[in-house]
Amino acid sequence: MIDKLVTRRDSVTLEDLEYLLSTEKYDEIIFEKADEIREKYVGKEVHLRAIIEFSNICTKSCLYCGLRAENKKLKRYRMSPEEIIKRAELIAEKGIKTIVLQSGEDPYYTTEIIEYLIKEIKKFDVAITLSIGERKFEEYRIWKTAGADRYLMRHETACPELYNKLHPDDSFENRKKHLFELKKIGYETGAGSMVGLPGQGPRELAMDILFTRELDADMVGIGPFIPNPDTPLKNEKGGDLNTTLKVIALTRLLLPTANIPATTAMGSIHPFGRQKALKCGANVIMPNLTPNPYRPNYTLYPGKICLFEADTACVECVKGMIKGLSRNVGKSYGFRVKLTNV
Repeated sequence: MIDKLVTRRDSVTLEDLEYLLSTEKYDEIIFEKADEIREKYVGKEVHLRAIIEFSNICTKSCLYCGLRAENKKLKRYRMSPEEIIKRAELIAEKGIKTIVLQSGEDPYYTTEIIEYLIKEIKKFDVAITLSIGERKFEEYRIWKTAGADRYLMRHETACPELYNKLHPDDSFENRKKHLFELKKIGYETGAGSMVGLPGQGPRELAMDILFTRELDADMVGIGPFIPNPDTPLKNEKGGDLNTTLKVIALTRLLLPTANIPATTAMGSIHPFGRQKALKCGANVIMPNLTPNPYRPNYTLYPGKICLFEADTACVECVKGMIKGLSRNVGKSYGFRVKLTNV
């Protein structure tokens, strides 16, 4: 079965993945193979994607998210376009080649404002990833024309029933349409899921992995579910490190050239969570460069690392982490490697 994952990826079934996710018997070989495939297809480089979380205001009601509209305990903020551009310039000066503009689903930032941000930030010779939720298809086209390179929109779970339960104002079919439209327009398109959601088992996790293959996702963000005390899921258990690592590894085996981050959430549940992910197939780190005083208020989940340190300290920290693993800090824009017959 492991050989099938490596040499006959297109024939891997839901049942294959469900079985591997339901046992720990083959974990070590899965992790080893994922690391081998990572090195073979994307090399030793770890790409940095610097995040600017420019607004924590959101109109959505996702049950797991601390930014949900119903959370009255959260101190809300919006960064001005000038603040965002100034921070992007600082990031570019540090040699980071991708800037991620991330926010809740905040309609204050109109088509024109986002277009302006893209055009101004592209002057710093960086790639731009948008992570601002579902918008109109025409907006996606306008922003792509303006110079946006990637769009990150995690699907969270590919089980339609579970997705619809967790997202009372959305549906999985709608999210799927948006992701495929982004791909069609020409964005490098990012999806991804949470591991350990209530009602999620090996079969649902297998569905997540197969969905990213169906989409041919260019980037796949995978992290553990961490219950937020200010959400309806506050009393749920949350995801564990080993299962999350296995989902990362299996995703690498099925999508050998995709960019897969060692997410901040991994480092939030284990002090070496991101390092472990980098050894199980991950090849991206997304340091948080949101400026203070905004930084501590983008609370998707509790216990998020790096909230109260100097707001540029993450850069040197993650570079040291990468070098400590005998990997190289990426110096390119980090676009997905396009290979045939993989």
